[in-house]
Amino acid sequence: MADAELTAVAPQVAAEIANWRQHLGAERRMSPKTIEAYQRDVLQFLSFLAEHLGGTPSLKDLAALTPADVRAFMAARRADGIGSRSLMRSLAGTRAFARFLERNGKGRVGALSAVRAPKIGKTLPRPLAVSGARAVADPDIAAGDGREPWIHARDAAVLGLLYGCGLRISEALGLKRGEFGARDMLTVTGKGRKQRMVPLIAQVRKLIDDYLALCPHELPEDGPLFIGAKGRPLSPRILQLAMARLRGALGLAETATPHALRHSFATHLLARGGDLRSIQELLGHASLSTTQIYTEVDAERLIEAYRSAHPRA
Repeated sequence: MADAELTAVAPQVAAEIANWRQHLGAERRMSPKTIEAYQRDVLQFLSFLAEHLGGTPSLKDLAALTPADVRAFMAARRADGIGSRSLMRSLAGTRAFARFLERNGKGRVGALSAVRAPKIGKTLPRPLAVSGARAVADPDIAAGDGREPWIHARDAAVLGLLYGCGLRISEALGLKRGEFGARDMLTVTGKGRKQRMVPLIAQVRKLIDDYLALCPHELPEDGPLFIGAKGRPLSPRILQLAMARLRGALGLAETATPHALRHSFATHLLARGGDLRSIQELLGHASLSTTQIYTEVDAERLIEAYRSAHPRA
């Protein structure tokens, strides 16, 4: 968020937002994009309050807010067409700022915690079938589309990491060339810069080896493992486009995205008797409750199999 947008905020509040941003980056280790999103949420709230209260809100004004003021903000956002999930995220960013103010003795914005966040419908991950998940990591599937063979090998290697190791796109593209060596384990840096070890299965190792053998660019040890056609770090958008081409070639559903491969990794492990705690560690989830959603996916699959095959269904 540009500094110019902070000029419309009361000086005391603007100073605290700047301190909060530094706290989020240095102590909470949040990414710049997450910090920008959090600040955007706070500025939207302050912008509403300026109109709602008839003037730029000060720290004292924030402490004097009532639950009715917060509900008015929520109603205004609803009127703008904002859905429950976006509104919940907006409130989360604003509440995080309020907690920062309270911890630093700048006043308690109790109204924010007194209002319940909107309920959102729970959506289950949509994994691919085993055959589809395996096929997207086949470099020959996309052959003939005019791109160079090393590009096909690169895409297959990245997609193979998403399904074979359960990585997020950002984690796969964040790997350095020097981190891929002779070991059968990878050190992955996930959310909050937390590191974890994941097994590197033989099939995925071969996909990466094939890519490295074909890649025409020099890959320094401290540089990215995966690069674009011009030798620069590979963009997630390139992988999304590659997956879109594969969806057409393989006849996969629109829900077959790169991130769906990570869902597939967890769901297929669970279906084969994988331990939930181990899957949690492999995925890098901070909470087991996040991983437990895959038990519901597996239960849904079993119920569907029952309905389609059991004579009494």
